[in-house]
This record gives sequence, structure tokens and C-alpha cells, in this order.
Amino acid sequence: MSEKNICSGCGRRCDLSEPHCSRGEEYRRTGKMPEQRHEKEKRYEMRMAHYQSMDTNDKLIINLRDLSHIMRFLYEGKASQKRILMILNELKTITQRDLTEHLGIQPGSASEILSKLESAGLIIRTRNETDRRTTDVSLTDTGRALAAEAFAQRQRRHEEMFSCISEEEKEKLLSLLERIYADWRIRYCEDGHGGH
Repeated sequence: MSEKNICSGCGRRCDLSEPHCSRGEEYRRTGKMPEQRHEKEKRYEMRMAHYQSMDTNDKLIINLRDLSHIMRFLYEGKASQKRILMILNELKTITQRDLTEHLGIQPGSASEILSKLESAGLIIRTRNETDRRTTDVSLTDTGRALAAEAFAQRQRRHEEMFSCISEEEKEKLLSLLERIYADWRIRYCEDGHGGH
């Protein structure tokens, strides 16, 4: 097969007599390779067209959902090492059991993460003086320094996340979100606590 009979529209280098992509088909028809557009861009454009047709309530829900996805991406996970370091920096010493409950994870997962932090010299685990079956967890000096840096990074990130709105707009947004949260907690959460 000669080079001129190979489709350059995709990585499979198909024969132009039987292209396996829409770009190859268009090239075969017109003799011009269409401009390549990323699938993400196409999906985004389709999503935006759909978004424009929605009512305000639907748009609010979509925005809150999308913001939650971005926050999950940006924020430390519930059992991330940085989050654990920051919690320990704030509480100074906590039992391993209480830390596990605070993080909302399984004891086995907590033990694995704490072992890594201990091996890295960031935490110390010691037997509790009053209950020998319990282990206390606290930071080393190195752990405190990393926790302080992680906290500073989080604060900078929070500043950046809301840098597109003014202080007055932040206060208004906060007020509205608190009102919505209070209503949803009562309306949709059986225990009225909403997981907090």
C-alpha cells in the first residue's frame, strides 16, 4: 500500500479505500483532511448546547455537580496523607481508632496509610498510657513541617478558587449556599444531619 493511500486521520493508518474514522471518510470524499478536534472538545460543545436549553433549576444542579467533581479533584481525599498530617497538626495527638473514625475509612486502610507515614518518619505511633490496647498517633518534627506546608498550599488554593469573585460576592454566595444546605438537610436527609 503506497503512502498516499494511507489515511493520516487516525493512528491506525488505515487504507483509504476502507477508512475506519470519520476524518478518513471525509478525506476520501473531499481530498482534504478535516481539522482535528479532540473528543473532549466535541463533548463539551454538545454539553453546552444541551445546557443552554435547560431551565435555571437544572443549570444550578449541573453547576453544583460539576463544582463537586472539580473539588474532589483539587482537594485531598478523605484518607490522603496530607489531610492526615493536617488533622494531626491540629489535634496534636489522637488515638488511631479516633483518627480512623474521623477520616471515615476502614481500620485496615488507615493502618496501611499510617504505616507509610511512620516509615517516612512523619508520624510516631505509641501505646496509650491509660489504655494499652489503644495506639496514639502524633507528628514528628518533619511531619509538622510538612503539615504546615500542606496547610499553606490548601489556603493558597482556596484563595485561587474564589479569586474570580469579590469579597461581597463571596459573602452573598456563602449566605445562599448555607440557606440551601439548611433546607436540603431538613428536606432530604432522614437524620437531619446530612452526613456532617
